[in-house]
Amino acid sequence: MMKFRKEFPIYIKFILLAIALLIAAATLIYTNNVVKQLQEREKRIATLFAKGLEYVANSNEPEKDYTFIFENIIQEIDFPLILTDPENRFNPDDPSQIRNIEIDSTLNHEQKVKYISELIKKMDEAHPPILVSYADTILLNKIHYGDSKLVEEFKYYPYVQLLIAAAFILLAYIGFSYVKKNENSKIWVGLSKETAHQLGTPLSSLMGWIELLKLNYNDPDKVNDLISEVENDLERLKKVADRFSKIGSVPEIKNENLIKVIERVIAYFERRIPQSGKNIQFAIEILNGSKSDKQQFITPINSELFEWVIENLTKNSIDAIEDKSGKITYQLSTDKKNIYIDVIDTGKGIDLRLRKEIFRPGFSTKKRGWGLGLSLAKRIIEEYHKGKIFVKSSTPGKGSVMRIVLKKVK
Repeated sequence: MMKFRKEFPIYIKFILLAIALLIAAATLIYTNNVVKQLQEREKRIATLFAKGLEYVANSNEPEKDYTFIFENIIQEIDFPLILTDPENRFNPDDPSQIRNIEIDSTLNHEQKVKYISELIKKMDEAHPPILVSYADTILLNKIHYGDSKLVEEFKYYPYVQLLIAAAFILLAYIGFSYVKKNENSKIWVGLSKETAHQLGTPLSSLMGWIELLKLNYNDPDKVNDLISEVENDLERLKKVADRFSKIGSVPEIKNENLIKVIERVIAYFERRIPQSGKNIQFAIEILNGSKSDKQQFITPINSELFEWVIENLTKNSIDAIEDKSGKITYQLSTDKKNIYIDVIDTGKGIDLRLRKEIFRPGFSTKKRGWGLGLSLAKRIIEEYHKGKIFVKSSTPGKGSVMRIVLKKVK
């Protein structure tokens, strides 16, 4: 079975969850600060109103007009406010005693008193009443006040925001799960078809060799040649089985010469290219150094899996060459840290919009493609060899360059 890494997605989920919690905490803290500031403002206005009443009660100039002062204070009151005597008595029909409170007009006097009395209790639980006194000794009135609509909305705003965010995250998770499920389904379907295809080619050849053996069993020379071909196909079957078994386990990594691996791939395709009716040339180029200096291209790899990657890239290049003739070049270069393998073809090129899509499982531009070759190549290079694989360049009608980057052996 294929083995998928789960550590990275789990870390991503924890990071996203942590970010979501931080955003939620920041929203709650900020909103609570705003609510406290608004409540403090309303308390100051209510206190200013109480001070105004005290000033009038204690003034020695009762004939003086204080209308301007009270009108400007009262205009600032946009929150529920009830003015009562020391025993919490009030007149429910007096607009100067009750402000910003909606009372059902169908209620009678007693029902109004009961309704407002219950509001007073709730207000006093939230905010202690502000006292209005005469000469700081005689209690004249009590001012009961509650939170404005703006404060009430701010109190519930973060919870509404969190609910919307939670709904969005849930929908995103469902969508992500559906995409992953669909992607995994394509991987398994593609893998099963790829397995059948990989096994089918040597099996078909073996059946043909058996028929030829039956026809030429009296000719020792031909029998020996046919036995050699049978051995090649059996070796191919073994190699296919090894490749798929290594994907499901931790492969053995050891120092290998990349040039030798590429030469084996070239030899494999050179025997089969004539059957396709195409004339394709293969070449290995060394940019810095010489082909004889193979030591510089030794690096830790699993030769079976890396050979599979080069095969997949070569197959794609062959399919991309629509003319009867073409060329595929394996260009190798190094620097102090890395080895670069560029697979260059003279094919039709890759559309700029599809360069990131070609590594996605299930994506294919071929009518008979299963979209698994490059996906497997990417997984083998990045997960097992800690390298990189990408489209270095591509020109429609002229060809493409696929680059593999591997760490140099220490």
